[in-house]
Amino acid sequence: MFTEYFFFLRDHEMDVSLSEWLTLIDAVDKGLTHASLTEFYYISRMILCKSENEFDKYDMLFNDYFKGIHMEPEDVSEQMKRWLDKSDFAQSAEQEMMKKLIDGEVNRIEETKEEVLEKFRERQKDQESEHNGGNQWIGTMGNSSFGNLGGHMGGVRIGGTTGYQSAFQVIGERKFRDFRNDRVLDNRQFQVALRKLRQFSTRLDVPKTELDINGTIDKTCNNGGCLQLVFERPRKNTVKLLLLMDSGGTMIPYSTLLNELFQSVNKSNHFKDVKTYYFHNCIYARLYNTPECEFGDWIETEWIFKNLDSDYKVIIVGDAAMAPEELYSDTGNYRGPNDGLSGYEWLKLMKKNFKRILWLNPKMAPGNAPWREAETAVKGLFKMNRLTVDGLKDGMKYLMQTK
Repeated sequence: MFTEYFFFLRDHEMDVSLSEWLTLIDAVDKGLTHASLTEFYYISRMILCKSENEFDKYDMLFNDYFKGIHMEPEDVSEQMKRWLDKSDFAQSAEQEMMKKLIDGEVNRIEETKEEVLEKFRERQKDQESEHNGGNQWIGTMGNSSFGNLGGHMGGVRIGGTTGYQSAFQVIGERKFRDFRNDRVLDNRQFQVALRKLRQFSTRLDVPKTELDINGTIDKTCNNGGCLQLVFERPRKNTVKLLLLMDSGGTMIPYSTLLNELFQSVNKSNHFKDVKTYYFHNCIYARLYNTPECEFGDWIETEWIFKNLDSDYKVIIVGDAAMAPEELYSDTGNYRGPNDGLSGYEWLKLMKKNFKRILWLNPKMAPGNAPWREAETAVKGLFKMNRLTVDGLKDGMKYLMQTK
């Protein structure tokens, strides 16, 4: 039962084990799906997906396998809509079609969306009467690819508010796209990750304004039950963040991503201090105040060594896609002099002056790619993660380590 679907999921990198699959088959055999494709979708997702990170991917594979082309073409005539209005039969039809699906009697669309729509338009132009049953015309309760309440998985559904394809309505909402590990990061996910950079302390010279629940209970009990309030100094996040972002050149395609990160850092008001600067390709003698990296609008890199203590958590964002001479030359770069040091030596000074540095790379090559000499060299100095959800989470854990 559904053996082809099992191998389809495995072929598309869904980590579905044989025991999980047998559990799903057992659930279907026991009638837990109630002969409903929608409930089959929910139960199969619950059993086969190991975390919410896989929900969106599973939705797309479910839709692709069953060919759930689910749409309401705009050019459907009012007469056609009246012919197809059979909403009273929706629930019974869904149960019947699920039984046929289990028995292997339901056909699946094997054509592209464009091919199905083209056939639909041809059928509508030629059709002159209502059709219920059958496998050719636009109708209901048949095996045609067009209409509703029929026995063809997918196709163009017109009319009907429920029916056995309602699972595809759930898929179409894409509620779980934000949970994917491989999706492009956005403002929300940056903010969620940045919240992990928290290191609370009460060793601050501020008034005791926060109610100490445990202390109040102890004091009240020791005071014969008479309420005695105890206050303590509020716990504040002591994390200080230095964000350095590569701007221009090969990073231009990622400018939107960098803007999301910048906005997220500025909205995360729980840090004790945040400094943001920019560079191009590699860190040299100067860091820029704006992503334009304009001449003169900079600070000396030495300034951050002298004015920022080693406890700052440093996040460097860049693709490390530079020519070897940009990394190793000590005679300067096209933006100006290096003050006698190569970019590699400036990076070594960064490592010397700060305890925790994380390099996030939006297009990191796997392993130590020989054709990306600069990236390989940077990986040798700093922990480098790819700029994905998983990479960001792992990076935040690394920055908060104390040893």
